[in-house]
Amino acid sequence: MAGIDEAGRGPLAGPVVVAAVVFSAGRTPINGLDDSKALSARKRESLYPRILEHALAWKIVFVEADEIDRRNILQATLHGMREALLGVAHVATCARIDGNRLPTNLPCPAEAWVGGDARDRSIMAASILAKVARDARMLELHAQYPQYGFDRHKGYPSPAHLAALREFGPCPQHRRSFAPVRAVIEAFRL
Repeated sequence: MAGIDEAGRGPLAGPVVVAAVVFSAGRTPINGLDDSKALSARKRESLYPRILEHALAWKIVFVEADEIDRRNILQATLHGMREALLGVAHVATCARIDGNRLPTNLPCPAEAWVGGDARDRSIMAASILAKVARDARMLELHAQYPQYGFDRHKGYPSPAHLAALREFGPCPQHRRSFAPVRAVIEAFRL
């Protein structure tokens, strides 16, 4: 069973990251798994290498801001989910995907599980991989664009991020199809 989850649908900048994880049948040999949002950053980072070590297969997919703008966030996320599942399809006979929608053209049968990141250990593991990978990418982007504070808010629309966006305008990593970014672009055109 592959578990699939994403991180980063709501931010104004950076990629949406999707992960798929397959464990062998039976009890997952990792204690402490949970929805990534319920874990501290330190706990997620300690679980990350253990998940990679114990998974039969795993895949992390980054769908970048320009592709999010081309497809829209829902379609970009579904595309990432399909790509992540394709990356583990050699060992997965079915999949559970966190959420209420399934991508099309999947390589195996799949179920959408609302709240799956709190119910299924493979989805929990995928949630952790996606979140840790995305947070690491946002730290890289912070090194390139320190004026936005990506190290603190990870691209989410915090008051500090919105203020920086208004002051400096968008960088190449901002999602231009998102309303707050679009509004700043329009203001800069005046």
